Amino acid sequence: MPFSTACNTPLSNFESHQNYKDVQDPSVIISFPLDEDENISLVAWTTTPWTLPSNLALCVNPELQYVKLKDNATGKIFILMEARLVSLYKSENEYKILDRFPGVALKGKKYKPLFEYFIKCKENGAFTVVIDNYVKAEEGTGVVHQAPYFGADDYRVCMDFNIIQKDSVPVCPVDASGCFTAEVTDFAGQYVKDADKNIIRALKEKGRLVHISTFKHSYPFCWRSDTPLIYKAVPSWFVRVEHMVEKLLENNAQCYCY
Repeated sequence: MPFSTACNTPLSNFESHQNYKDVQDPSVIISFPLDEDENISLVAWTTTPWTLPSNLALCVNPELQYVKLKDNATGKIFILMEARLVSLYKSENEYKILDRFPGVALKGKKYKPLFEYFIKCKENGAFTVVIDNYVKAEEGTGVVHQAPYFGADDYRVCMDFNIIQKDSVPVCPVDASGCFTAEVTDFAGQYVKDADKNIIRALKEKGRLVHISTFKHSYPFCWRSDTPLIYKAVPSWFVRVEHMVEKLLENNAQCYCY
């Protein structure tokens, strides 16, 4: 749900749509080396680096075309959607295409996690490439990083592929104030948005940062506190009221103020 870290509470979707602002966020492209060959990496894009410590999967579009290429400047081999080569390159002279294939060919491939915080999840199928048509050719690299407890599509896709289950212990290391919990040892206590720069620095030191820039987009803010919302899995319960609207109105009419 949309979550206000200033108010320590989830908001309804209706509330989250009341206060959008144009903001500049970090835009990073990260490499995910394959277990089968560490010299070949999928590259994924995100504007929320703070979700990367909670990564459990990568998602590609099964029907669209992907390429394996060699970066002429670095010699590194990357995999991304062919339609999204523009996310990394300005000219065809900057790379050499080695192979082309549909996204479904990547399904089930294993990759090396960015961090070791939740490495035990690999025993249950995490750090695997999954497929879904929600991955589009309009932005990013065509490889979408999945942090299932910080995004609705991520949650749905990871449920579909049994990366997580309803009774799984949530990989959600962010408290009600938006600070990393002790599980994420390198960034514990840091507010997630403030931690972005430290996470990016750590990924650069690990050799996993491929590209960094900024990205201007419209982002939801809490209408009460005017602070950025995050999307976060929270224990919740809901009451179905549509079927008893008439009774609710009838009872409301019997309430008097003195």
